[in-house]
Amino acid sequence: MFSERWICFCCPQTYKIQRSIAPLEQPQSRPPSKTRGKKKSDITLAAVIIIQSWFRRRQALFEIRRKAAWTIYQNIEYAGEQDQLKLYNFFLDLMQAVSKNPRDALVIAKVLRRTSSLSSTAEELDLLQTTAPETVNIESSYKGQHIQLPITKGHLESLVGAFQRGETLHARYVLLILHEVRRILKRLPNVNVVSTYQSTCVTVVGDLHGNLSDLLLIFHKNGLPSNENPYIFNGDIVDRGTQSMEIFILISVAFIIYPNNVYFNRGNHEDHVLNLRYGFMKEIIKKYKSQSTKIFHLFENIYSWLPIASLIDDRIFVTHGGISDITDLNKINRIQRNKYVSILSPTFVIPENEEQCQIKDLTNEQLLEWRQMLDLLWSDPKQGNGCEPNTYRGGGCYWGPDVTNQILEKHNWTLLIRSHECKEEGFDYCHDKKVLTIFSASNYYAAGSNRGAYVRISTNQPPSIVQFMGTKHTVKPLTIWERVSYVEEQALRNLLEKFSANKSRLMKEFRLKDPHQAGCIALNEWCEIVTQVLELQLPWRTLKSRLVDIDSNGLILYESTFRSQELQCVLNSPVLNRRQSFCQAIYRNKDLLEAVFRAMDKDNSGVISLQEFTDVCVFLGNHNGTKFDEKQIIDLATSIDLDKNGVIDFNEFLEAFRIVDIGDHNHDHS
Repeated sequence: MFSERWICFCCPQTYKIQRSIAPLEQPQSRPPSKTRGKKKSDITLAAVIIIQSWFRRRQALFEIRRKAAWTIYQNIEYAGEQDQLKLYNFFLDLMQAVSKNPRDALVIAKVLRRTSSLSSTAEELDLLQTTAPETVNIESSYKGQHIQLPITKGHLESLVGAFQRGETLHARYVLLILHEVRRILKRLPNVNVVSTYQSTCVTVVGDLHGNLSDLLLIFHKNGLPSNENPYIFNGDIVDRGTQSMEIFILISVAFIIYPNNVYFNRGNHEDHVLNLRYGFMKEIIKKYKSQSTKIFHLFENIYSWLPIASLIDDRIFVTHGGISDITDLNKINRIQRNKYVSILSPTFVIPENEEQCQIKDLTNEQLLEWRQMLDLLWSDPKQGNGCEPNTYRGGGCYWGPDVTNQILEKHNWTLLIRSHECKEEGFDYCHDKKVLTIFSASNYYAAGSNRGAYVRISTNQPPSIVQFMGTKHTVKPLTIWERVSYVEEQALRNLLEKFSANKSRLMKEFRLKDPHQAGCIALNEWCEIVTQVLELQLPWRTLKSRLVDIDSNGLILYESTFRSQELQCVLNSPVLNRRQSFCQAIYRNKDLLEAVFRAMDKDNSGVISLQEFTDVCVFLGNHNGTKFDEKQIIDLATSIDLDKNGVIDFNEFLEAFRIVDIGDHNHDHS
């Protein structure tokens, strides 16, 4: 009887049922107390079910919106990584096309030169000499922390306090710490050997991405690293956040003090190629200015010496990305890891003559070795069986549960711990709980978007996961409605920037489907066009109501995207109509241009000359098959130089090309 009443109250007639019950509360004669109590109970149950049904519908709506926002973030993030992985292939293809132009060849050569490792003792000595701490003087005005050898626990504690107060460590001491780290790293094997039998527990921390508040929260909850409290930092310490340097310094100091109980694993962002784009290089330049070149070059070399995995008690394998069907611990242990200054470009060699770059062909053995490295740092798990290229990111592989079982059985492991992917709860199990993802940067996409987590591994005990949420981004805790709304808003802003950057291309394709210029096309056509042009696999049918207007016939009014209020907020810096297509071409290639910009800025001064800017624009135009007027480029370069000092810094460059004009959209119809 109870189950029948439950089903009835959950149906669409709930409110009618409630109204039919209500009159019974005032009968002609006073009913017995038991009957009256039973009817009150029925009314209460009906009210509970109504509220519960409303709450479930509301919760389902939140979940749909949250998943849509999450998908936008991940698609944009991984599309960027895919573009970065293609960067060097882009340059190599262009090399043939521009080999007759020394100026273009020089631009490419400067970019490729950054991938060369220290191939000789002389080059290594030169690095050590040019980055020696003694080459940097300490100004009398410096009031920050002072570091001297030997580095002790007191230094670690004082640096934690200093960084909490927002202080910046002097470049001399940064170089001192990095040299000590490098000296210890060179002695380590490719795979850290970790034991819980002495300390009883080891803590694994996932991606931090420059979020110092998360690291300090972990230290507060879990304690500072020590011989009794060992840590494994599983890569992606730097990039994206604004305090990557402080995080790397704190972990490095702990590593120097406790070299047998603090462990580094290299992540895919411990790579100078990604640092060019995702913020760490910019952070170094901003904080250390004239000394930034020394610091950045030393980081490049330190990355190559970072171990690529850790093995806990011979049973738990910890690496940043994951595994593949060719993962072999014996082969991993034999890799000369310092050859891979950048995982993204293992094939390049730069001769002394910058204008004649050539490609060194790899043998099958070398390719397999590189695959081991690439898969460990870039791969992601998938639900289905098998192993296939990771087209989503553009590097590494997707591997299935059958591959997990195969590799774990082969090496007698019981668990794989990896990071590399943001998870809403900070962690995620897959492959029958044999693969655990740990992500330690909370609020990664936006405030409230995700929790952070770390995992404690104890002897003969299941993993213990601790979740947390940093609060520095918000004045007060967000309600579920506020959190979902804010995350969704930020995701849509990112997506609208993609629309604005590709306006000309989108409008061209829309009008091809609209021969009568009615301003509307079918939903299927709109979805196909935005997927093809933006190269994003998103649930466009779900998102359409937030991006475009729809007429009474269900047709998409495609121009409404570029007139929407949300897009007006994104596009807040107009440029002249005659430069519109040029600016959009620049914006579509902004990630590539940032890498070129940083490479051209050879001394890492943070500026390029107007002539260098012109070279890059011509270079890009040649690649796109678009001929830009030279006077137009010079005029644009001059206008970008906002302070009129004769050079362009990256902030000026990015500000000018980050946005596309919408003020002249009426000209599109002329």
